[in-house]
Amino acid sequence: MRPAAARTQLTFVRTQLKNNTADRLESRSALPWPIQLAVPVASLITFGIHLLFSKKWPPLETRSYVLLFWEILGVSIVLSIAQSFWAGLRQWMRHMWPIFTAAILLLGLWDVITSGFHLLPLPYFPGPATVLRSLISDRALLLDSTWHSLVLLLSGYTLGVIVGLVSGVCIGWSTSVRYWGMPLLKVVGPIPATAWIPLAMVVSPSAIVSAAGLIALAVWFPVTMLTASGVSNTRASYLDVARTLGAGRAYLIFRIAIPAAVPNIFIGLFMGLGASFLTLVVAESVGVKSGLGWYVSWAQGWAEYGKVYAALIIMAAFFSTVMTLLFKLRDRVLVWQKGMIKW
Repeated sequence: MRPAAARTQLTFVRTQLKNNTADRLESRSALPWPIQLAVPVASLITFGIHLLFSKKWPPLETRSYVLLFWEILGVSIVLSIAQSFWAGLRQWMRHMWPIFTAAILLLGLWDVITSGFHLLPLPYFPGPATVLRSLISDRALLLDSTWHSLVLLLSGYTLGVIVGLVSGVCIGWSTSVRYWGMPLLKVVGPIPATAWIPLAMVVSPSAIVSAAGLIALAVWFPVTMLTASGVSNTRASYLDVARTLGAGRAYLIFRIAIPAAVPNIFIGLFMGLGASFLTLVVAESVGVKSGLGWYVSWAQGWAEYGKVYAALIIMAAFFSTVMTLLFKLRDRVLVWQKGMIKW
């Protein structure tokens, strides 16, 4: 059995070395022509589809859209040339070209469904050219709305995280606090934060303060629950060793219990961030007269659905960026868990 196991292990090592060598040689070699031409060809196909149906649209509606395709063609050509000298760019292009190709072809499909055959009713489903034109024409208002949403989101999220961490540590560590705090969590926590909007608009002195409070409430529940769970599940052996060495209560909480609960805390932060996005949009569309949620509601009221889709694109980029930053922070703090959850 031992020689057979040794041969199996040797075969595995050789296979790994061959795979690593093949990956290294592949990363050093230039990209194949089909990969280099995928994005330009997809752009030309989508551009041809747009030209086929562009006569139905005014020139101002499509000028920026045509310019977008010329920019995509120019950038793709420059990247194809640069990848021959830059290994990191080559590896990135090898990984990302299917996504970019599919995204460009989806633009063409969107154009066919909306501008071409009008399979979806107008004005609720405008074409990509209309959405891009709305994005450019209203860029100042969209930028201002994004800034107001960012300020409101950060203020409410920060407040909810601080209160959630404090209450979670207290509930997870103290038996008496847990006795009184858990019933409150069981009653108040499951209620969606958006359900408190009518009461918050009456109690709060301003719509902005009430929106920030609702966001904080949406973040508070998951952060509190996951923090309390992490603190209460700290290994008793760690605490016993620290007590034997003379550690006090503050040391046990801040140097042992909280660091042991950090993975759970980050789960609560991610859950709270998702809930804060929902609460932000609903609160802005109902009471706050600024932000992306307000912009969507305002554009819908005027039946400007091109602007609605433009705001949705900004929301996707905005929320994805915030989530990415939180993942970067998690990877920096939890180095030993880096790469387990990719974003």
